[in-house]
Amino acid sequence: MPQIIVLPHVELCPEGAVFEAGSGTSICDALLQNGINIEHACEKSCACTTCHVVVREGFNSLEDAEETEEDLLDKAWGLEPNSRLSCQAIVADSDLTVEIPKYTINHAKEGH
Repeated sequence: MPQIIVLPHVELCPEGAVFEAGSGTSICDALLQNGINIEHACEKSCACTTCHVVVREGFNSLEDAEETEEDLLDKAWGLEPNSRLSCQAIVADSDLTVEIPKYTINHAKEGH
């Protein structure tokens, strides 16, 4: 089973994290299932950019982003060539190293 390494994020996982994720699971679902409460304002429907992540290792193991995701990513804070919306990026058979950007463009966070 592939591993996901999450680099430290000040708010969501200050120590970073390492866990296994089943192939076919979205990165967003894997993060949420392992106690990393990444924002997902559109409820994982590919309608916002709050679940944006940068895949530091294993990017090429992911299926290519579809046009809708690419269009939304253009609006993400801190966009990089290996950025993905975690709700759309599906874990394959390779390990991934993921960084959650410090900011999102969501101005109205729930519970804040």
